[in-house]
Amino acid sequence: MTALTVRLPNSVHQKIRELAERDEISVNQFIASAVSEKMASVLTLDYLKAEAAQGKRSDFDHLLNLVPSVSAEAGDEMPKL
Repeated sequence: MTALTVRLPNSVHQKIRELAERDEISVNQFIASAVSEKMASVLTLDYLKAEAAQGKRSDFDHLLNLVPSVSAEAGDEMPKL
C-alpha cells in the first residue's frame, strides 16, 4: 500500500470525518472508496467513448429501419411540447 499526502481545506476534511464516522469507517477507507468510485466513473466514460467511436451511422440506420412503424401504446406517447 502507498502513503499519500493530500492537502484539503479544513471544511472538506471535517465533512469527510463526519461522513466516515456516519458510515462507521476510517477517513482513509472513506477517501479510498471515493477515489475508487471516481476512477470507475472516468474509466467507464473512457470505455463508452471508445465504443461509441466504433459505431457506424449506416448500422444505426439499418437497425432503425427494422423497427415497425406503429402508434405508441396508451401511456407511451411522447409528451406534447
